[in-house]
Amino acid sequence: MKIVLNGGSRDVAATTLADLLDECGFSGRVATALNENFVPAASRADAALSDGDRIEVVAPMQGG
Repeated sequence: MKIVLNGGSRDVAATTLADLLDECGFSGRVATALNENFVPAASRADAALSDGDRIEVVAPMQGG
């Protein structure tokens, strides 16, 4: 299936947001959005992906 991940087009086998994070190697604490809607960590396994979905994954950054 073709999705847009952090602004870039990508072909993936994942069918849920949780599977996508594993497939793409994201680990640790991240924030996720599916089609511009925030998805909490506890809901990622139930967040089904569809062809053309837009996903944003953001990791916290330290700074000052």
